[in-house]
Amino acid sequence: MFSAVGISCGALVIALLLDVVCGEPAARWHPVVWMGRYLDWAGQRVAPLAGASKPSMLTTNWRIFWHAAGLWTVGATITTLLAVGLYDVVSAIPPIVSMLLLGCALKPLFAWRMLRDEVLAVEAALCESLLAGRGRLAWLVSRDVASLTHGEVRESVIESLAENLNDSVVSPIFWFAVAGLPGAALYRFANTADAMWGYVGERGSRDWQWAGKFAARVDDVLSWPGARLTAFLVVVLLPGRWVTRLPREARRTPSPNSGWPMAAFALSLNIRLRKPGVYALNGDAPEPTAGHLKKAIRLATAVLLSVVFGFVVIALLRQSSHW
Repeated sequence: MFSAVGISCGALVIALLLDVVCGEPAARWHPVVWMGRYLDWAGQRVAPLAGASKPSMLTTNWRIFWHAAGLWTVGATITTLLAVGLYDVVSAIPPIVSMLLLGCALKPLFAWRMLRDEVLAVEAALCESLLAGRGRLAWLVSRDVASLTHGEVRESVIESLAENLNDSVVSPIFWFAVAGLPGAALYRFANTADAMWGYVGERGSRDWQWAGKFAARVDDVLSWPGARLTAFLVVVLLPGRWVTRLPREARRTPSPNSGWPMAAFALSLNIRLRKPGVYALNGDAPEPTAGHLKKAIRLATAVLLSVVFGFVVIALLRQSSHW
């Protein structure tokens, strides 16, 4: 007979296998797409049009902030309650079926294969031409890619790999370990909200300066442990004298979290990762080559497997301590 811990461990392994073999589900069945549709609808109601007149700046800003916080809370509550309800349903059926269904429900909440494929697609396009590489990179990042060199394209794609390894893989699994399916679902909603609302300034003809503050801060809090766990696993997998430089390099980025996995990748692979005019991680190192990108993929894969393995081992040790 499977225990609840055994079901959770099996569900995580099934979710990983589904991700590797099948990739992402169709948009109409994808819960993250549903989250995005809600956030798009809500965002149009909280973020003012860029350049719109504001009769009282301070009053208007706080009204926008609390309106956005309220609609964020509504979406997060619905997401969490649906996950709780689904978990209650699958917990009441035979363990093997419960494990399979929980794995199917967990799979869309993290996305390793899609991240890996997008990174490899940029390198494949870059091998065709610099213009093709820039165009493919634009699918993955929000920065202006028009003037990037070959090395800068690879810098950007490795940065995206490192940052999204936390956002799309490690953190959802971490919160699944902490709070089950509802924890993973809530994190995914928060991270999606930050991606859609958490902009400083204008985007899509709307001003997100105050409309996105709440979503950005919540994501900062929920991503904090996963970002450091990601960096820690890189340290474990590729230890070296560079480790002592990690905290200093991680603090060079404006984000309190993204600098940790990006700096860990930059230092462990001995490459420079930078966003011109914003930060430079391991700035004295050479820019990455195609070989470095392949090493980064292998490192990210090892981090993912370490997270899954660690989850299973810790869960089983906790269970055995109660026997």
